[in-house]
Amino acid sequence: MSVIRVVIADDSQVARDVLRDILSRDGDIEIVGEATNGREAVALAKHLAPQLITMDLNMPVMDGLSAIEEIMYNKGVPILVVSDRSDAQTAYRALEVGALEVMPKPTLEQADAERLLARVRLLAGVAVITRLRLRSSLPCSTTAKSPLETAPQGVPRDFQHVIAIACSTGGPQALVRVLRPLPSGFPAPIVIAQHISHGFINGMAQWLGSLCAMPVSVGQEGEQLRPGHIYLSPSEQDLCVTPDHRFQLQLSPKNALYHPSCDVLLQSVANVYGSDAIGLILTGMGRDGVNGMRAIYQAGGVTFAQDEASSVIYGMSQEAVKAGVIQYELPLDSLPGRLMRNVCGYLNSREPLA
Repeated sequence: MSVIRVVIADDSQVARDVLRDILSRDGDIEIVGEATNGREAVALAKHLAPQLITMDLNMPVMDGLSAIEEIMYNKGVPILVVSDRSDAQTAYRALEVGALEVMPKPTLEQADAERLLARVRLLAGVAVITRLRLRSSLPCSTTAKSPLETAPQGVPRDFQHVIAIACSTGGPQALVRVLRPLPSGFPAPIVIAQHISHGFINGMAQWLGSLCAMPVSVGQEGEQLRPGHIYLSPSEQDLCVTPDHRFQLQLSPKNALYHPSCDVLLQSVANVYGSDAIGLILTGMGRDGVNGMRAIYQAGGVTFAQDEASSVIYGMSQEAVKAGVIQYELPLDSLPGRLMRNVCGYLNSREPLA
């Protein structure tokens, strides 16, 4: 078994001690260097060629965000941001410049240690994403429509389609590339379940909202779905939609592997919107979202998956494709155009897997 070479970057001696203790305990991870500021992290990345760097954000001399940008500009290395929850919005800016994932600083408790070890082992072998491309918005008719009276439960709504998205590792970066090209007048709500550490969802919403034409917020209990809005599920509870087109928050099972649940959100969208539901499963590890995509497919909705070549982790999408519930498996940058075609009425019929 090959050993994973890791550099720790954090100005706090206590934080470095905790990370070193956790990462060194099983013998499959070697700490090859420690940096106390961003400038040192850049130098160690260059000279030690680690397979992964854990990066704090608030450091002297050069902060973590600047260090990530410089590292990714010179020679990409998988970077896991390990920072305080108070830095949540800055942490997602770090994803924009090339970091792979964000998690809070761990304690020595077993659950925290296991989460960190799992993230490091997963991300160490990932091909990094260095930069996101700016893309122009696609044209879409924003003509106001009268409330539709054909909702499955007979409750009027001022939109036809609902897009439900499931994603995990690499998801925030993928979401930017899918959502940023969509215009402010996009005539459908978009609901998203992104696996995320507790305490980071509001920062993600603010960061994503700063990059997209549509407003982005965390779904609230009883909130009415609106077209031209992007909604994120909180991590502490599972989000679902009700027949009167409002959000409902449910307690996650104590033994739940994923927070929030992609399946819960997607299945509720399938139940309420039937053939008007559009499902999209993006990069991530595991099987969460597969049952939800199956529900949308069986209800007559349209299902998309991100392809392997453009995925950070080809896990969730692959499982959905294997299950036979995906109609279109497409590169990430092709997805905004296809969503526009479906929502704006230019593509109404089912087609085989592309």
